Amino acid sequence: MSLISENIKFLRKKNGMTQDDLASELGIKRSLIGAYEEGRADPRIENLTKIANAFRIAIDSLITSDLTVTDEKFTYRKTDKAPLRILSITLDKENKENIHLVPQKAAAGYLNGYADPEYISELPRFQLPMLPQNASYRAFEISGDSMLPLESGTVVVGQYVETLDSIKDGKTYVLVTGKEGVVFKRIFNYVKDKGKLFLVSDNKSYSSYDIPAEDVLEIWEAKAYISVKFPDPNDNQNVSIESLASIVMELKDEVAKLKSK
Repeated sequence: MSLISENIKFLRKKNGMTQDDLASELGIKRSLIGAYEEGRADPRIENLTKIANAFRIAIDSLITSDLTVTDEKFTYRKTDKAPLRILSITLDKENKENIHLVPQKAAAGYLNGYADPEYISELPRFQLPMLPQNASYRAFEISGDSMLPLESGTVVVGQYVETLDSIKDGKTYVLVTGKEGVVFKRIFNYVKDKGKLFLVSDNKSYSSYDIPAEDVLEIWEAKAYISVKFPDPNDNQNVSIESLASIVMELKDEVAKLKSK
């Protein structure tokens, strides 16, 4: 069999799909999927593009990389509610998921490579044994001072969130978005009512704003952070319950204004 045939079969099975499922998603005959996986036919460029897009990987990876290799052990995850969002991860020698770090300088490149197994494998990786092992994590180095007391350069470790409706109001998340890039904010979920998420900074010097739900590529709920600077006991910039309540009230006013338009 060719690499293409092995990779197609591997990706399909990893995502719990039958040949009928994949054929239906691609809009082609099931017998053609069988021919591809058995090496009796190679996909034309049109179908090759469909397959690569369906599994959110680069065409080059589909053609030239052996995705079944055991030294990297790639896993692909997708959900019923977001069938085209697939998470690429790697496993260590003990079959534990690695936490990959996205440094500030790599944030722009991550928008293009977040679904590419080869790109993910080149990111720095580490383990945090205190985190539950039944979830996937990624680390992002944040920039700017909009989320004080977490300063620029702090590494935020986020747990993968599969669907928008899992976002909890007032919690902090790293969002990977098509237009805003990688952002770390406190989120309020108005997807059901307005199809938008409201992003709020803990630093009150920054205004809140909204983004359309369809612009969100990945969601990571903040679970831990790593910083080289220890908290200053005299630092009074921590977010209080009162300031959070003020933020919520401001957001309610913004929502009311949107509804009145």
